Amino acid sequence: MAKFHLEHHKVDAISWLRAAVLGANDGIVSTASLLVGVVAANATHENVLLTGVAGLVAGAMSMATGEYVSVHSQADSEHAALSQEREELAMDPEGEHRELMGIYMRRGLNQDTAHQVATQLMAHDALDAHARDELGISETTAARPVQAAVVSALSFAVGAALPLAVVVLAPVATLLPAIVIAALLSLAVLGAVAAKTGGANLWKGALRVSLWSSLAMGCTAAIGSFFGAAL
Repeated sequence: MAKFHLEHHKVDAISWLRAAVLGANDGIVSTASLLVGVVAANATHENVLLTGVAGLVAGAMSMATGEYVSVHSQADSEHAALSQEREELAMDPEGEHRELMGIYMRRGLNQDTAHQVATQLMAHDALDAHARDELGISETTAARPVQAAVVSALSFAVGAALPLAVVVLAPVATLLPAIVIAALLSLAVLGAVAAKTGGANLWKGALRVSLWSSLAMGCTAAIGSFFGAAL
């Protein structure tokens, strides 16, 4: 019996990696920025903690809702495209065969080989062949709304818990720099891990997320200081 060589690539993790990284990154950035702004406005320690908890809950629910709606819209589009393709296969199988042949010929196969490949793939699973090669829909890239929503909510909550832990553990006098340093370190690690998982450069991933997050926290700190001084 012939043995098949199976490979696992970084792209296999794209479906869940995107939602996880986006959720954790937003959890750290938004919660840390919110806390920095409140601390800069001279709020009490209790109010800072309450604000952080409220931000965690609201942000997690918002992420879950946004991801579900967004990915579900993609899934609806995929289902509609597959339904249309199923009808076209039933009405004009020969035309769909020629269409698949044309795709393979544009990829470099000669006419005879393209004809054989299209014939065999359509005999095996015509809809799957057209979904993958004509529409670009596969098991790896297919939209999964519930998975995206759950992963986004959980990862946001985990990310938001990091600056919240600093509020609980750090002395009040050093709260502002402690939140900023902890958030930037966490984001740098997250950016590096995400880059490594996706096969990209670790340092670029860490630097990119850290720079934009510093800007977000700097803006909220300035706003908090302004309104805190005005009170």
